[in-house]
Amino acid sequence: MFYSAGWLHWDREIQWQHMGNLVTEPLAQLPPLTFTAVADILAVAFLIYQFILIVRGRRSAPVLTGIAILVLIYLAAVALHLELLRSILAALAPYTIFALIVMFQSELRRLLARLGRRRAFGASPLERRELADEVLLAVSQLSQQQMGALIVVERNIGLRTFVESGVALDALLSRDLLVCIFHKGGLLHDGAVIVQGDRIAAAACFLPLTTKPALSAELGTRHRAAIGVTEEADCLSIVVSEETGRISLAALGEIELDVTLDRVREVLTSRNPSRDLRPADGASQPARRASVEYP
Repeated sequence: MFYSAGWLHWDREIQWQHMGNLVTEPLAQLPPLTFTAVADILAVAFLIYQFILIVRGRRSAPVLTGIAILVLIYLAAVALHLELLRSILAALAPYTIFALIVMFQSELRRLLARLGRRRAFGASPLERRELADEVLLAVSQLSQQQMGALIVVERNIGLRTFVESGVALDALLSRDLLVCIFHKGGLLHDGAVIVQGDRIAAAACFLPLTTKPALSAELGTRHRAAIGVTEEADCLSIVVSEETGRISLAALGEIELDVTLDRVREVLTSRNPSRDLRPADGASQPARRASVEYP
C-alpha cells in the first residue's frame, strides 16, 4: 500500500513536470524581447488595427470570421492528429492568399490610401477663410430652401475619375454658382459637385454608393454616395437633405448627421477632417438645428 501511494505521488510529479516543460520549452525558444522586436510587434499591430477599422461594418467582415474559424479547425486537426483534414486545409492554404487579395482588394486599397494621406507640408486652398465662406454661404442657403445638394471637396487624393463622370466646369468657386447648380429643376441638380482648390471642377458627377450594412435605412442615395466617395479618397463630402434641409458631413467612410454651420466650418478648414469627424452610431443622431445663420 505504501509502495502504491509513493508510486502514485511520483507519477503525478512526473506529469506536472512534463506539463511544465510543455509551457516553458516553447517560451525558452522565443527570441529575446529587444527594442527592434517591440517596434516590429507594434508595426504589425498598427496595420492589423487599421485593416480592422476599414473592414468593420462592411460585407467583408463575415469573411474574416470564416477565415478565423478555418484557422481554428486547422489547429484542432493538428492537435487531434486528423491527418486527412489537416492535409486538405494545408493544400488549400496557398490558394487562399490569392483569394483574399481578390476579395479584399478595395479594403487593401483603402488601407494604403489611409497610410499615404498624411500631409507633409503646405495647406489646402480651402483653408483660406474666403473660400470656406463661399461654401458655407451656399450650404446655408441650400439648407434654408431645402434644396438637395452634395458637395465633395478634394484634398490630397485626386478625384479625376469622378470628375470625368460629370459635366466639366472648371469655374471659380462661388456661392451663387453652387446655389445655381443645385437649383430644383436644373440640368445639373442631380449628382455631385466636386471642388478642387478654388475651382468647381465638375457638376452632376456620379459617385460610388457605400455598401455598409450598418447604415440607417433612413439614409438616401445622396448620403450613401457621400460616404462612398470618402471610402475611396480622403475627400470631404457635404450633404444637404432635400426633405429636411439638414446638413451632414462625411469623411473616411463615416458620416456625421445634422450638423451646424459652425461645425461645417470647423471640419472644412481642418487639416485632417476625418480625425475631427464624430460619426454617429448607426448613422442616426438627434436633430440639432444650425446655430449660425449666414445671409
